[in-house]
Amino acid sequence: MAKKISYPDYLALLTDPATTDEQILAVSVVRKGRGGFDFELRPDPKKVVMTPDLEELENALQIGNSVSRWRRQVTFRNRLNAGEKLPVLVEEGDSWHQFPLLVKDVIDQLGKDYLIYSVGAAGDTAQNMVYGPTGDNGTEYLAALWTQRKHVKGFLFSAAGNDIIGEDPETGVAVLHDMLKNFNGNVTDVAGHINMAVLAQKIAYLDEAYRHVIGNIRQYKEFAKVPIFIHGYDYAFPYPDSPDDPRKPKHAKKNEWLGEPLDARKIKDRDLRRNIIKFLVDALYDMLSDVAGDPKQTNIWLVDCRGAMSDVADWIDEIHGTDDGFAKVAARFRKVLKKAGVS
Repeated sequence: MAKKISYPDYLALLTDPATTDEQILAVSVVRKGRGGFDFELRPDPKKVVMTPDLEELENALQIGNSVSRWRRQVTFRNRLNAGEKLPVLVEEGDSWHQFPLLVKDVIDQLGKDYLIYSVGAAGDTAQNMVYGPTGDNGTEYLAALWTQRKHVKGFLFSAAGNDIIGEDPETGVAVLHDMLKNFNGNVTDVAGHINMAVLAQKIAYLDEAYRHVIGNIRQYKEFAKVPIFIHGYDYAFPYPDSPDDPRKPKHAKKNEWLGEPLDARKIKDRDLRRNIIKFLVDALYDMLSDVAGDPKQTNIWLVDCRGAMSDVADWIDEIHGTDDGFAKVAARFRKVLKKAGVS
């Protein structure tokens, strides 16, 4: 049996940007966090020497998003200072942009072609990203843009996932509950199983939030012409209990976001379940398309990810891709980035 490492050595691994995600996971365990997708990373007691006092410290730290963000920012600065001649992007986003350690998310996948300054956080919502606490340089995304104003060639924004197909980060309740109606007996009636008033309210809120972010950025001459990139996710597979479903997430329940609320509404038909998700994702894309307008005029570019992860094996859980799945999504981003002249 391998010798346990000390707790200081464990912390040194976390804070060394040269340590790989795989090396960290090899001496860690993953536990679901307080809500949303903010899971906690803990030292594996089988591989790290722990005491009751250290356990108490770990409970207070609740490591997860914060470590991943810090590691990304250190890596960004090191690469920039080393003189890497790659376009600089700033990103603010949810778990498609920041899926700590367990998956090579969209930002990880783009990292070999771009230097990306990241302030994303798994489980984040539009409410927090757009209207959350502000510092001397405004909201977090504005502060990040100001920090990189001499270098930035594009801004990536991902803020609708938890508001449409995720869960409330405070309550941990899937947002789909409020958007569904009970099964009405007609498996072809997709719209009839969606609470259109609730959906319209959420879409209107997101529309206002995205326009607020864009206006907030464009008011400064330094960012008036910076390309902004947005997206609307992909068509998920909301039947996790199927015998042919390979997903076995260790960070969430198999039916965490989609399956449980669909089951609660007695919506069992596989085609109906997926068509409902497609309807919701399409509604989000319709709104984002209106926000973007003509990208040649607005310099706001919509990345259409629909159909990128076309097989259930492309997904690690109900709403996130695997490494390979997110690589397919990142390919869509690269095409749009290149089209916008950021390459």
